[in-house]
Formats: sequence, C-alpha cells, structure tokens
Amino acid sequence: MGDTGTSARGKRLFVILGPVAAAVADALLVNGVSPGLELAVSLLAAAALLLRLRLPVTVLLATLPGLFIGYVWFAPMIALYTLARLRTDRRVQVSCALLVAVARFLPYPLSGLSTLSGRETVFNVVDALLTAVAPVVLGLLVATRSELAARLDELTSSRARADRLLADQLLATERARLAREMHDVVAHQVSLISLRAGALRISTSDQAAKDDAATIRALAVRTLDELRHMVGVLRAAGGDGEELTPQPRLSDLRRLIAESALEVDFEDAGEVQAPYPEPVERAAFRIVQEALTNVRKHAPGARVEVRVRHEGRDLRVEIRNGPADRTAATLNLPGGGHGLVGLRERVQLLGGAFEAGPRDDGGFQVIAVLPTAPLP
Repeated sequence: MGDTGTSARGKRLFVILGPVAAAVADALLVNGVSPGLELAVSLLAAAALLLRLRLPVTVLLATLPGLFIGYVWFAPMIALYTLARLRTDRRVQVSCALLVAVARFLPYPLSGLSTLSGRETVFNVVDALLTAVAPVVLGLLVATRSELAARLDELTSSRARADRLLADQLLATERARLAREMHDVVAHQVSLISLRAGALRISTSDQAAKDDAATIRALAVRTLDELRHMVGVLRAAGGDGEELTPQPRLSDLRRLIAESALEVDFEDAGEVQAPYPEPVERAAFRIVQEALTNVRKHAPGARVEVRVRHEGRDLRVEIRNGPADRTAATLNLPGGGHGLVGLRERVQLLGGAFEAGPRDDGGFQVIAVLPTAPLP
C-alpha cells in the first residue's frame, strides 16, 4: 500500500516538474547562461509551467514573451498542449494557438520584419503554424483518448450493473418457480394425507387409530399453514426459471386422478399420449392438480369432470365440479390464495388463456387454453 502511494506521488512530481526541467534546459541552450532579458523571460516561461494544470490560459500568456523575445519552444508548446487537453472551448483553443503562431512568426525586435525576404517569410509562417498546431492536435488527441477511456469505463460499469440485475432477476425467477412448484406438489400431497387421515378417523372403530388419524390430520393442517407463509416469501419476486428436477407430464394425469380420492370423470380423447412441449404438458398437469386440491378443500364430496382435448393448435384443459356434499367431512385446510394466481401466471407466460369461476349450480370450473403444436 505504501509502495503504491509512493509510486503515485513520484509519478505526479514527474508530470509537474519534468516539463519545467525540459523548458529550463531549452532556455539555457537557446539563450546561454549570461543574464539578460532573453534569459529572464525564458526562465519565467519555464517557471510558469508549474501552474499550467490549474491556470492553463494564464500560463500560456506568461510563456509568450519567452517565445517572442527568448526564442524558446518547449514552454509555450507545453502550455498550449495543456490548454488544448484541459479546455474544451474551441474559441479559446483557436485564439491561443493564433497568439502562439504570431509570437513565433514575429521577429524580435520588430524592426527585423522589414528585412525578411519572401522565402524567409513563407518559411517563418509554416514554422509558426506548425509550432501552434502540433500541440493543439496532440492535446485534442490525448483529451479524446481520455474521454473514450472514461466512456469505456462507464460502459463497463453499466454492463456489470446490468449483469448483476440479470442475475438478481434470474434468482428471483427461480424463487418464484420454486414457490409455485412447492405449492402445487406439497399442498397436493399433504391434502391427500389429511383426507386419508379424516377418512380413517371416520371408518375405524379403534380409538387409538382415531387419535392417530386426528394427530396426522392436525400435523397436515399445520404443515399447510407453514407452507403458506413460505410460499408468500418465495413468490415476492415473480417470474419463471429453468427446471432443476424432472417434472410431471400429461401421461401422469391418470395416476394423479387415481390418487385424488375424488369421484372423477376423466376424458382425455388420447391427448395424454400426444407429445407436446414440456412446459405445456407440465402446465396442464399442474392445472388439474391444483383444481383437484381446491375441490378437496372447498367442495368435499363433489363430483369432478376433467376434460383434456386438442382443439386446432390449442390444448384445452377443463375441470368442473358440482356443489359440495353437505354430508361429507370438511377438511378446513389452510390456503394462501396463491394457487389460481400461479396457474394464471403460468398459462399467460405460455401465451394462453385462463378462466376460473363459480358455476350456476353452485360448483366451480377451471378452463385453460394452452397454444401448442405437436413436437416432431
């Protein structure tokens, strides 16, 4: 750390004092070491370079007498280069360059101007223009390079921020996907456990078995309640992500319905055997799964109709149930209200349509249309 600071200070001193030393050497080489006006204005021009980074215009004006009287080059050219690099006002740059060109062209004393021949005049004009233009061009090039480097750093920083935002978005998407899968899978299985425990409690005459069934059912209800809070946290980000584990397909619908412990009239017209894109099949499965879970929670004992069929380029999934059987035991399972919302989001992401609502007979229906085409 200390070596880095020392190196930075040494570099800064070199940047400040290096041009000054070069300008002093130029003054001594051109004017000699004998005291006089030429040497004085030349050394003044060299000393003025110490302030060139703070006062570029003032320093340039201070070096002009050294150029005009003392015939030094380094001090005014370094001052003009610094001005072109630090000041963006083109009028100031052009004006100062013209001053340097004039100071370089005019002889000292001015009486020597009348003795110049045409050839010498042309040569002096070209020399004066080169003396003025070269530092300005170099200064503008360095300034442009610095600006481009700053823009590049800014673009790099923006790209890094965009990458971080994308990573955060992907993480949020995965969290939301896990929330939906957790709700679909765990809620379905736990509700089955609760349903079986309730049926066992009613059908058995063994008091110990009744107590165990009641305990299992209470644990299932508590698990669903805790799951509801976890899902609420995970769903805060929203979105979808890449799948991490094998997911159910349409061919798993028969197993799902067989395990549902509901009276289900299932009609598939062979669609469960058709090869569809995996997201479509998974969405269809989750729609049926969530609908059956809701029937167990809100309409126990109701008859259910499940229809899966292909219409044109769409896969249509319909789940309808009648009103609840008043004689059936109510499960009183907790719900977080995320099921239908998650299904609607899933269907909309696939470009489909989703409809869910009560029926005139007191039942409920869920209809989803998933656009798809058979895979080759």
